[in-house]
Amino acid sequence: MNEEKILSIIEQIRKKEITDEEALALLKILPYENIDFACIDHHRSIRTGYPEVIYSEGKTNSQVKEIAERLSSNNKVIMATRANDELFNFLKPYFDKITYNSLGRIIIIGDIPNPVTEERVLVLTGGTTDIPVAEEAAITAEAMGSSVDRLYDVGIAGVHRILSKIDLLRSANVIVAVAGMEGALPALAAGLVARPVIAVPTSIGYGANFKGLSALLTMINSCAPGVATVNIDNGFGAGYLAAIINQGKRSL
Repeated sequence: MNEEKILSIIEQIRKKEITDEEALALLKILPYENIDFACIDHHRSIRTGYPEVIYSEGKTNSQVKEIAERLSSNNKVIMATRANDELFNFLKPYFDKITYNSLGRIIIIGDIPNPVTEERVLVLTGGTTDIPVAEEAAITAEAMGSSVDRLYDVGIAGVHRILSKIDLLRSANVIVAVAGMEGALPALAAGLVARPVIAVPTSIGYGANFKGLSALLTMINSCAPGVATVNIDNGFGAGYLAAIINQGKRSL
């Protein structure tokens, strides 16, 4: 943490050289903690309302553990995304409260908070093989204080399935639609209800799917208004955005 800058701001406040609002604006960008292999952002929750999240893929188990320990000193819940069983089993002895959603590949350290609003997020999938990405989105939104409903395997190959759940779609405040293959599910959902739809292309599909590129192009070319698209397999990004929309969150 940059203690010199913090002390300087405190001194400016004492001398009334800056207002409280100006001091808060300066403090929003401080501090971070340099632990050689990572610069941990301890003030992200002040700036954005949510703490830093650990992207586990490519990190060693020990690196994730050290980052999580540092973050847990200031945050009630820590998320580690793109995790696996090996990492979870490694971390378990070091944290009193730790859970693992194996489908969504997310480790939660601490307690998932109670919902901060009665409004709900609905996560849809085109098929069963899209569920891992959908679970990443759902768990992320829940960890950020949103209630989440799930409706899986309702793709357009059997459009009657989603039509039979139209009341559930209407009850949602924001919809996350996860699909591979041709990726048409988000446009369908947006054409059925007046809700913002976050489209998530997945890498599920045969050769011409190009590992999700076909679904991505379909979604960003949606003819239905009200669709916003995140990157291929980015369930975390979709869940994060859904929680912000659902809770009307604005950074300080």
